[in-house]
Amino acid sequence: MTEQLLLQAEEFTSRTLSHMSTSDRVKASREAKQLILSINEIYKKTKDSKLMDVMKSITEKKRKIEKRLKGTPLV
Repeated sequence: MTEQLLLQAEEFTSRTLSHMSTSDRVKASREAKQLILSINEIYKKTKDSKLMDVMKSITEKKRKIEKRLKGTPLV
């Protein structure tokens, strides 16, 4: 199970952000959240630092996606 989650995380982080529609960004953000929560459940039991690094990289990409979704604030 852990290996499958790590493969999904690797595929997610290697995905390109360019040319994504808004609905694709929403789906990617939700997928990232699901991956982070799943990996976190395993991390709670094992305390593996590799899992923490994977969660950090997914979170970083998720923040970029959400920043693009929210757009620039109007003054």
